[in-house]
Amino acid sequence: MKKSNYEQYVRMSYSTAFKLKVVEEIESGKFSMTEAGKIYDIGGAQTISKWMVKFGKSHLLSKVVRVEMKDEKDKLKELQERVRKLEKLLADKELDNLMNEAFLEILAEDNGIDLEEFKKKADKERLTKRH
Repeated sequence: MKKSNYEQYVRMSYSTAFKLKVVEEIESGKFSMTEAGKIYDIGGAQTISKWMVKFGKSHLLSKVVRVEMKDEKDKLKELQERVRKLEKLLADKELDNLMNEAFLEILAEDNGIDLEEFKKKADKERLTKRH
């Protein structure tokens, strides 16, 4: 018999009563979220966190507070503005390129030139000039 090349994925489904029990034990201080996950073999890093939010206990979740200097905020705004300008410039250049490509196709068609052959020939000439 041939073995399959994949492992079967098992999706765990927990009852509401079980979820509540775990959340209540964490809230009472009996277990930390990590301990509860290990004791009850609850997989997934965010599973218990989602239950905490679902049952209105998000105040028990860890919070991240970022402290920064004023010049860091200014630098971040400056970098975000630079990214915005560069993205706009890139979009403009892409439009310019599309327009140039369209003009080139029209020019080649009007003059009876096979554009793909012309491009291949130009690429070969450019490569031989480099070497």
